[in-house]
Amino acid sequence: MRFKFSVLLLLFFTFDWTQLFAQVLEDLTDEWKQEEVKSWFSSSNRLDQWVNLGQFPEAFLVMQVPEQTLVFEGERLWFFSKRDTFLTRQIKDLRSEFGKDSIQLTYFKKRLGGVRPLLQKTVSVKNLEVGKVESSSVEGSISKVFSRQEVRDFFLIAFLVALFLLAGYRQVYPYIFFSIVSPRGLVTDEDFSESGSLQKFFSLDILLFVFLVNILTSLGAILGLIFFRPDLLLGWGVDSSDRLLGLWLLVAVALLILTIVKFVGIRIIAVLFDLSRLEFPHFFYLLRLIVWSNLLFVMVGFFYLMNAYYELEIFLTLSYKVFFWMYLLGIGFLFLTMMNRLSFKKYHLFTYLCIAELVPFLILVKGVMVFGHY
Repeated sequence: MRFKFSVLLLLFFTFDWTQLFAQVLEDLTDEWKQEEVKSWFSSSNRLDQWVNLGQFPEAFLVMQVPEQTLVFEGERLWFFSKRDTFLTRQIKDLRSEFGKDSIQLTYFKKRLGGVRPLLQKTVSVKNLEVGKVESSSVEGSISKVFSRQEVRDFFLIAFLVALFLLAGYRQVYPYIFFSIVSPRGLVTDEDFSESGSLQKFFSLDILLFVFLVNILTSLGAILGLIFFRPDLLLGWGVDSSDRLLGLWLLVAVALLILTIVKFVGIRIIAVLFDLSRLEFPHFFYLLRLIVWSNLLFVMVGFFYLMNAYYELEIFLTLSYKVFFWMYLLGIGFLFLTMMNRLSFKKYHLFTYLCIAELVPFLILVKGVMVFGHY
């Protein structure tokens, strides 16, 4: 009898009771409020609740985040979880990061169903066996940068300005506008005939149109910075919608200069390959592709911004990938068109397009990937 009592007493003092009780101070799991958010594209589930950061500052907040879930703090995107994960943060650190005594957490995901993810305040996470924190699955943090309304204000103003300028250009230069914008030029070789080619790049009408195209391209670039590299925007002092508009115009001017440099480079390479006067149809064929890609991007992006804001980051990622493959297909179709139109060796023609288009484009894409930390 004494032996059994001694064994029980030893087990009592050696057992780690913190694992049994898990040291939970407050369990918020059952307080999630769920609603279905419908848009023109799909419907998704949304979970949200308020979390008090004024109590238990030394404790830890344990968050279970399902895969493919956007996590918002108020109207600002906090992070995106690629896969199921548990995130633990000390409450005083969250209070210092957000500068608030309470935050509104929002989970946004397709087909979330009736799941109520774990959300607890605990004394310690040392012995808490709820899962492993996978920081690699948490990406795209834009905490404390831009609210949804600021992004919408910027996009709407830029979108309306771009449409107004395009409408004005259509009235002043209708022939050039319809010649470049016509989608038929993407599937025909009319531009490679002497009568169909635009032969005056360094003129006010052409340069103005190229600038308008770069305005649309700049809009897509700024949206990418907002969602993928907000740290750079903060470093540049861009922290409001009006400063975003200023940066948008500066990027458009910079893209115009790069476009001019690109055309000069294409002209030099065309002369070296004895393909003079073909740099114009070459350049304007791909410019037409960029025009339609930008118009499609802006229109669809507008609908997402107004109806499915929480899915805008996913749309941006997908649209950049689609543009990459569209541009490669455009270079391939350009090669086939020039091959059928010209009595030129295929090897030399392929080398020309690699030097003039393919290699610079791939270098640019690689630079963007490194820049965005993809």
